[in-house]
Amino acid sequence: MVSKKQPLQLSDSFLFPKLFQAFRIAVGPGKLMVALLGLIVICLAGRVMDLRRTVVVAPVTGGTSSELDVYISSPSPDQAVGEFRKEYEAKGSRTGVFSTLWDFSSKKFHTALRNLFELNFAGAAESIGGYFKGVRWAMRFHYAYCLVFALIKLAVFSIVGGAVCRMAALQFARGEKPGVIEALRYSSQRFTNFFFAPILPVISIGIIAAIIFVLGFMARIPYIGDLIFITPIIVLALVLGGAIAVVIVGTVGGFNLMFPAVAYDGSDAFDAMSRSFSYVFSRPWRMCFYTLIAAVHGAVCYVCVRLLAFLLLSVTHLVFSFAFGLGGNADGLAAIWAKPELMNLLGSTSAATAGWTEDVAGFIIYLFLWIMAGLVVSVVITYYFSANTIVYSLMRKQVDNAGLDEIYEDAAQSEMNCIADSTNS
Repeated sequence: MVSKKQPLQLSDSFLFPKLFQAFRIAVGPGKLMVALLGLIVICLAGRVMDLRRTVVVAPVTGGTSSELDVYISSPSPDQAVGEFRKEYEAKGSRTGVFSTLWDFSSKKFHTALRNLFELNFAGAAESIGGYFKGVRWAMRFHYAYCLVFALIKLAVFSIVGGAVCRMAALQFARGEKPGVIEALRYSSQRFTNFFFAPILPVISIGIIAAIIFVLGFMARIPYIGDLIFITPIIVLALVLGGAIAVVIVGTVGGFNLMFPAVAYDGSDAFDAMSRSFSYVFSRPWRMCFYTLIAAVHGAVCYVCVRLLAFLLLSVTHLVFSFAFGLGGNADGLAAIWAKPELMNLLGSTSAATAGWTEDVAGFIIYLFLWIMAGLVVSVVITYYFSANTIVYSLMRKQVDNAGLDEIYEDAAQSEMNCIADSTNS
């Protein structure tokens, strides 16, 4: 009996190599196209919302300084931003929250990645912490903007991320490659499940916090309040506080598993939250191990993709520069196409003068470069959803002993598969 179980247990303990399939799954053309479309929608929404410029920017020596820069560098950020706004709100310029946070997040991401490959883990952690500090700035001083944009972003990713997770699940579980339309139809039909799965923990925390608030308010009643605190109600408040802590830990650890739960098992929002919490609390160290493996593998793959894109653009730009030089117009290329950089594929803004024809050509080239950079970002998006889909499948195998090839199918899909099987037989 023991000898029969040992091979199974041994194979179950070494499932993590399957995570290395994530990149191959992520770079499927259909997934990249869906992710790129979602990225375009989010960027357009951010740019439209940035028409109402609310971030104060002040000119300083050697460049500009925004309220975000002040918030990051100051030991008393709230007070510093308040003083900065009072001083420069009238005489300074304005910019949008999306563009400010996008540039800041991009710099922090690449700094963290560079530190990670230099084995400077403290620097990487500092960059990641700086990113979350920037997000806290946006939520603190531009909360209405953040709320609206977060809902838009969640709605887009409920469609895009749900479709990518579904395609990744089918490919990982059965080797199938569903069409983009089929995957988008799946995510659209379960939009509410994808959308509310990450929101349910927030709603739960809000309800529990409201109950604790009512108990605290009751404690302020003269005379009666003192009696309340010596009753079991204080114990109830402490229990509810512990419940909030559990929900927070479960959300942080299991957030990445909520979309895959809907894509893999057809779960509703509540079941997706319950499954993600269950897997995190049942196998916390294994969850951390899988997440770490996926993150390191994803970082290596991202660097390779970015180097490939940079090499492609650099070689093309170099050949064009020779052609322009032989034509006697060595500065002509600089007017329409800035030299690409590893950390800035679009290149730095050129100071070369240009006519209207160069402006048109430069705009067209910029669009192609933006698509190239967007595809690089799309790889990050598809890898995130694909890797977490595989992590969900492995965790489900460990906790529920469910087969890796077991995946939910609706009635229409099951009927199509039966017809295909009968035709093949």
